[in-house]
Amino acid sequence: MRDKVRMVRKGRIVEVADAGPTETLLDYLRLRERACGTKEGCNEGDCGACTVAVGEVGPDGRITYRPVNSCIQFVGQVDGKEVVTVEDLAEGGTLHPVQQAMVDHHGSQCGFCTPGIVMSLFALYHDEARGTAPTRTTIDEWLAGNLCRCTGYRPIVDAARAVLAGPPDDQFTRAEAETAGLLQYLNDRSDLFVGNQDAFFAAPRSIASLAALYERHPDATLVAGATDVGLWITKQFRPVAKLIHLGRVEDLDRIEDVGNAVIIGATATYEKALDALDAIDQDIASLIKRIGSRQVRASGTVGGNVANGSPIGDTPPVLIALGATLELVRGETGRAIPIEDFFIDYGKQDRRPGEFVAGLLVPKLALGQVFRAYKISKRFDQDISAVLGAFLFTIENGVIRDARVAFGGMAGVPKRATTVEAKLIGAVPAQASSWHDAFEAMAEDFTPLTDMRASAHYRLETARALLAKALVEAAGASSERTRLIGRRTAAETEVAHVGAGE
Repeated sequence: MRDKVRMVRKGRIVEVADAGPTETLLDYLRLRERACGTKEGCNEGDCGACTVAVGEVGPDGRITYRPVNSCIQFVGQVDGKEVVTVEDLAEGGTLHPVQQAMVDHHGSQCGFCTPGIVMSLFALYHDEARGTAPTRTTIDEWLAGNLCRCTGYRPIVDAARAVLAGPPDDQFTRAEAETAGLLQYLNDRSDLFVGNQDAFFAAPRSIASLAALYERHPDATLVAGATDVGLWITKQFRPVAKLIHLGRVEDLDRIEDVGNAVIIGATATYEKALDALDAIDQDIASLIKRIGSRQVRASGTVGGNVANGSPIGDTPPVLIALGATLELVRGETGRAIPIEDFFIDYGKQDRRPGEFVAGLLVPKLALGQVFRAYKISKRFDQDISAVLGAFLFTIENGVIRDARVAFGGMAGVPKRATTVEAKLIGAVPAQASSWHDAFEAMAEDFTPLTDMRASAHYRLETARALLAKALVEAAGASSERTRLIGRRTAAETEVAHVGAGE
């Protein structure tokens, strides 16, 4: 067992022996290193001013850099990784290509948000998937987690287009082999435990170690990406003395295609799970791309979104509609339950003391099945759902033979609309008159609340409207033109920007 957090900073290994359980990476950088280029803005992972790049080495020996909100990342979570801040980019008095492009294209005004923007673009600069010249849509998506009140983004996008026209060429590409060697050295087999039995940050290396530790400390808080738990600390000021990080547990982040289903490990991030879920249905990928920002999706996990039991979590309604199975582990025993049975009441899940979510089994669509998912929120990106509906229809000869309908934001838990489902059996998507009973049944399944996001009346009427939308699209499922997912194609977006004079 190891008792020090280790990371790579500026080409060398740094050890932190006294990291508190909930000490954030932002506080470490600003208060310990005095690396104050990284800013504290919202302190909840929304504004992007605190963005840093976190590098990890893959099986091929290459380093992948991801933008991360350092304000809601704990120091222990970067154990075994490289941390890059805006201060690290310039080399010998010469600005990094991303920084120089921002200067050349006047991409900074007040400057407060600029370091975070630079670090997001740095991660995109090194993204192997981008090719040589990303589209405006791709640039916008990478910058969606960086809020700027001054520039209007146009000069920032100009800077991005200029610097991303070619492959990366900087001190980090030249030092990649050396840095990868350091990261491989840090990737040891030992468990991490910093602190004592009363207050600690722990990062087990195996599922067996995790199960044993959590069984001994069932009062500990489990954390994967910290996109939710981080806010417990920075906004709610909860006293969390024992923190168990799941991010180092081997194979807990696996994504595996098993034929008619996909296994998603509990610590698989949204980013990692995106392609597998997109292969099930493109509405799921469209939804995931609206969960927080690129920074949030690089850290947040599908398993964590389920485990925290929020009634407005975005993935549970989708997983319920698809009929996913949840795997739970306690000590040396495990059990599998339908995911809909996991959510008992507001703030209460079917999880025993010392038991944790290990993974999900998500079925693929069968022949004749049509899936749709829609998120309604006040703003398109980085907003919490007012209503989220997910629909799975099994259709034979134009008639619905089976239906699974689930909503988030309509009750104290994500929940199936079982009465609506029963009324849909025998309905014909192409005949609106056959839906009437299902529409009326919505009020039997849900009594929504009124809050800052929406009124009860709005939620109920919106749920009915989403059901109608899903049925209309199911009636024309053979044509992609019926699928209205709320976004343009990359080509259409480029045409729109040109038409706007950009």
